[in-house]
Amino acid sequence: MSIFNDFLRNRRRDQLSAEDLEALEASVHAVQDVPARHSLAVSKQPIGLSTYLVEGFICRYMDDQEGGRQLVAVHVAGDFVDLHGYPLKRLDHEVATLGPCRVAYVRHEAIDQLVKDRPNLTRLLWFSTLLDAAMHREWIFRLGRLDAVARVGHFFCEIEAKLRAVSLSDGKGFSCPLTQADIGEACGMTSVHINRMLKELRERGLMQMQRGHVTISDLAGLRMLSEFDPSYLFVNE
Repeated sequence: MSIFNDFLRNRRRDQLSAEDLEALEASVHAVQDVPARHSLAVSKQPIGLSTYLVEGFICRYMDDQEGGRQLVAVHVAGDFVDLHGYPLKRLDHEVATLGPCRVAYVRHEAIDQLVKDRPNLTRLLWFSTLLDAAMHREWIFRLGRLDAVARVGHFFCEIEAKLRAVSLSDGKGFSCPLTQADIGEACGMTSVHINRMLKELRERGLMQMQRGHVTISDLAGLRMLSEFDPSYLFVNE
């Protein structure tokens, strides 16, 4: 099976030709299994490769001066996590695994060649980075305009939609290695507050999270509560 089996799956996968996919596969420098809670990239350090997530969950985050962490993105299988590091040559944030992951590394020299030789693939890689930008805008909206319970619900709606795009959710549940602390760092709340919001979502009959698994009882209701519109993910629904 292709390493890039989930790349742009149920998005613009049909625009990726067999020749483009073959070239992308050939550009891979290494594939590695990485343990949970492991750093993959350090802020402000030179970066010479980009990371594609084959399996697992990865986060991007920033720390404040006291060491408090703010998650700014959560990635799932099929995501090119730091493709934007190719033109930037360094990141302004940290990248780390949340659970055990399998990743593929693509050197920037190889991307140079892809950009030179394969304009269609270049457009699709660009599209991939623009998806990240769309998600960042939605995260700003979520943190700035939604109340606490809606923020948590919106976060899980996004994760569910992204996982369903790569057949890792059936709309009723999915595996999730995130802790309540992780969710709090994504939603701007303490772990104690997250615990209360998860309890409220459970009591409303919308979803529950237990032992690394999320069960969704009413996806439509969860989306309505959270003002979640999946169009920013550009997933074929």
